[in-house]
Amino acid sequence: MKQPNNTAIYMRLSRDDENYGDSVSIETQRTILRQFAEDNDLHIVDEYIDDGYSGTTFNRPAFQRMIEDIESGKVNTVCTKDLSRFGREHVMMDYFLEFFFPEKKVRYIAVSDNEDTERGLSDLVPVKNIFNEWFAKDTSKKVKNALRAKHLAGERTFAYAPLGYKRDPEKKNSIIIDEETRWIIEKIFSMAAHGAGSAKITKTLIEEKVPTPGYLLYQKYGKFANIYEGATEEKSYSWTIAIVKSILKNETYIGNTIHNQQTNISYKNKKKVRKPKEEWIRVENTHEGIIDKDIFYQVQEQIESRKRKMKDADTQIFAGLLKCADCGWALSYGVNRSNKTPWAYYNCTQYRQFGTKLHRCTSHYIRYDVLYSYVLSRIRYWAKQAEIDEEGFLEKLLKTSDSERARGLRKQTAELRKAEKRKDELDRLFTKLYEDWSAERINEYNFNMLTQRYQAEQEEVDEKIKAIRSELNTEKQTAEDTRKWIELIRKYTDPTELTAELLNTLIEKIVVHEATDDEFGFRTQEIEIYFRFVGRIDE
Repeated sequence: MKQPNNTAIYMRLSRDDENYGDSVSIETQRTILRQFAEDNDLHIVDEYIDDGYSGTTFNRPAFQRMIEDIESGKVNTVCTKDLSRFGREHVMMDYFLEFFFPEKKVRYIAVSDNEDTERGLSDLVPVKNIFNEWFAKDTSKKVKNALRAKHLAGERTFAYAPLGYKRDPEKKNSIIIDEETRWIIEKIFSMAAHGAGSAKITKTLIEEKVPTPGYLLYQKYGKFANIYEGATEEKSYSWTIAIVKSILKNETYIGNTIHNQQTNISYKNKKKVRKPKEEWIRVENTHEGIIDKDIFYQVQEQIESRKRKMKDADTQIFAGLLKCADCGWALSYGVNRSNKTPWAYYNCTQYRQFGTKLHRCTSHYIRYDVLYSYVLSRIRYWAKQAEIDEEGFLEKLLKTSDSERARGLRKQTAELRKAEKRKDELDRLFTKLYEDWSAERINEYNFNMLTQRYQAEQEEVDEKIKAIRSELNTEKQTAEDTRKWIELIRKYTDPTELTAELLNTLIEKIVVHEATDDEFGFRTQEIEIYFRFVGRIDE
């Protein structure tokens, strides 16, 4: 008995596709697919829609849900408007069409391309898939060039205007001051200019129940409903230090526009990476500023100063190094002046801001003098070890993370061998292909088609080999880096005091755990020191 065609109709639309109007819209795709299903006796199980997702990645929510339904047996037929709606990455397309679907006994239909696995895919499918991928790459390049031209012209490209601004209704890609929210920006900069740090500003905004940028967007446009709909009132003013810092450093508020601060790794990998400052596009005076430039730059100087200086001008040598073991937030500096002899201490920033009211994290309190003594003693101890037996100490440091590094090396080496093996196979396939063509065992059409396919895969394999070799070289650098660290610590043999320079040269971070009482009632506290290049050193 023939199995019923339990059909998934899959629709996808990326932001770039929107330039082509209704011809590829979700509604157009739905109309074509439902009509085709009705005409061909296909029972539609469900619709799967990825709106705003590139075809170069297959990590799309609706697509993954469809794959799960295939795995569970709910779906045995997949229908798309054309091959490009399914995907624009030819290697993964080959995988699904040649391996996954046949293995799962799934029928695939690309309506507009007139392709159907039930009657056999045409020889043009690999060529179409390569073309679809090339189209995505070409489109990505054109979009980047178009954006760059807009940026250089001072135009902004944005989904939402920054807090304090709104879209200019008369001028495309521009912003104007939002009189309803500018006061929040003015308040933040006023507090900063009068000496308040990001933590204090954050605390004040929460206490005064000032709405966050995200909540204002939810109120105005219904955005981020998944975060704010049904949430408690506290969510609407749950400011964080990171949000405040980003506002204080944002040149938008003095009328400048900064572009090209980050980019995708590639047209296939949409993960964002930070670009170096020299590659940023900075255009001044593109719109009216909210904050006076003198105040803005005064705040920037205060931010830089605060990283290393305290109010009494003493240097905070541990600035930026201390982390809470439980929540990961930084530890904040404070001074207890309740006694005749004040003492300095650190505790968890999140606890200090929210702990007493919202029960976030715990204190992780540690006195400055206790921390100072412990860190100095550990540095002196390891410096002495390096002086007594440098080679033995080097071997110990390399063993500290050997097992983890070894696993990574084995995995990378295996991947490299696999990629190199495939490269050799492709070279042999090219040779045989040429021989078959010369002997007229295959026609010129198939020769050209397979040549394109193999060349495209060769390029990918070459890139993969290059990337893996780079990672392996980085791993091999570990021994050299470890020796550099030993050379550095030997320069500080038997140090008598700690300085910010010494700490930042040798240490990556210091993780402070919550203190506990032992069975005799004595307070104990674990402190983990992670040194640069070598990590935590065990006894």
